[in-house]
Amino acid sequence: MEHMLLLFIFFIPILGLTNGTETEQDFTWHLKKIPQIVSERTFSLDSPKFEAKPKLKLNSVCGIECQRKLPAPSSSDLKDLLSYETIFENGTRTLTEVNVLGLVLDPAGNTTTQRSSRKKRQIYGTDSRFSIYDKRFMTNFPFNTAVKISTGCSGILISPKHVLTAAHCLHNGKDYVKGSKRLRVGLMKTKSRGNGRKHKGGKRSRREVSAAQEDPEVSPELKRQSRGGGRKQRRSGRKQETSDGMPSFQWTRVKSTHIPKGWFKGVSGDIALDYDYAVLELKRPHKRKYMELGISPTIKMMPGSMIHFSGFDNDRSGQLVYRFCSISDESNDLFYQYCDAEPGSTGSGVYLRLKEPNKKKWKRKIIAVYSGHQWVDVNGEQQDYNVAVRITPLKYAQICFWIHGNDENCTQG
Repeated sequence: MEHMLLLFIFFIPILGLTNGTETEQDFTWHLKKIPQIVSERTFSLDSPKFEAKPKLKLNSVCGIECQRKLPAPSSSDLKDLLSYETIFENGTRTLTEVNVLGLVLDPAGNTTTQRSSRKKRQIYGTDSRFSIYDKRFMTNFPFNTAVKISTGCSGILISPKHVLTAAHCLHNGKDYVKGSKRLRVGLMKTKSRGNGRKHKGGKRSRREVSAAQEDPEVSPELKRQSRGGGRKQRRSGRKQETSDGMPSFQWTRVKSTHIPKGWFKGVSGDIALDYDYAVLELKRPHKRKYMELGISPTIKMMPGSMIHFSGFDNDRSGQLVYRFCSISDESNDLFYQYCDAEPGSTGSGVYLRLKEPNKKKWKRKIIAVYSGHQWVDVNGEQQDYNVAVRITPLKYAQICFWIHGNDENCTQG
C-alpha cells in the first residue's frame, strides 16, 4: 500500500498534464543566460560572538503588497545585497564585495491567485504531509538529498561538497546563532541492525537514533503510510519495529558558510526574506547523488503549479517528511504557499520536475529554499503563508559562484 501511495505522489505532476489546457503548455526547463558575479575584494571582519538564539519564526518585513511597491534595485544596490560573508570553521569571518555583470532583469511580475481564509498555524486543515519510512525511498534520490543541520533546520545537497539551506538557520540578522561555530550536517544513512560496531561520530548519531526510537508517533501507522502522521493517532498499544523505518545520520563538519549581505540588511533596511538562503561547504565530500539548481519558473510554467520538498519537521522527531502543494501567490523573489510544514523543515530545498530541452526525460531541480511561516499584508490585513525564496538568475549566479569559486561553469542555468 505504501509503495502505491508513493508512486501516486511521484506521478501527480504528470497526471495533471492530461487535463484541460495544460496539455498545450510547455513544461520544459528553459536555459537562461546567467549574469556574472565577480569578486572585487575580500577583507577580514571581527569574529562573531555566536550568541544569537535561533529564530525559527520570522516577523514579516515586507509582504506581498510591500513587495509590489518596492522599486527595482539599482546596480549599486545589487552589488551591496549580493556581497557576502563567509564564516569559517575556526570562527574567523570575511566579507567579499562583488560586482554584477551582464544582468538582464527578469520580466516575470507578481501574480495573484485566489486566496481563502486559513487558520493561524503552519498546518492548514488536514495534515497532508507524508512520513517516508521505506529505506528504498529514504536512501535514494530525491529523498536522500535532504540533510539535517545541527542548528535544528533542514537542507539539501547541491554538489559533492555543498548544502543549500536558509540563512536564518545560522544567523538572526544581528549575530550567528549558538551552535553555528561548530556546525555539522547530517546525511541520511540506513541504520544497522545492531551489529555492535562503533563508527566515527557515533555519539551524535546514537542521540538521533535514540530520539527516533522514543518518538510517540512510531506506531502501526508506519505500515499504512497514511497522510499526516495524525496527531490523533500518535499513541498506540502495539509496538512497531523501527530499525528500517527511521533515518540515522552520518554527521560531517562544515568547513565554511556563505550568507548574502542582503540577509543582514535588505532594501527595506532590515533583514529581507528575499535573501534568506545560505550555502555550507562540507569539510569532506560525499559520494551521494545531489540535486541540481534550476531557475525558478513562474507559477503558470509549473505542472499543476505544484512544488515539493522534504525535511525533518520537529513534531515528527527522527522522521523524513515529504510534502507537495500548489503555490498560491508569487513575487519576483518569493513563493507564497500552503504546504504543511513545521519548524525543522526550514531550509529544505523546494523542487519540481520539468522536461529537459529536446528530450522526453523529466528532471528534478531545486527552484527555491523553504524559509518558513510568515505573516504578510494582504489588502490591509495580516495573512499567513508558508514562504519559499525563489532561485532567480542572480541567486543562481551567486550560489553557482560559491560552489565553483568562479563563474566559468555558471553561464547558463
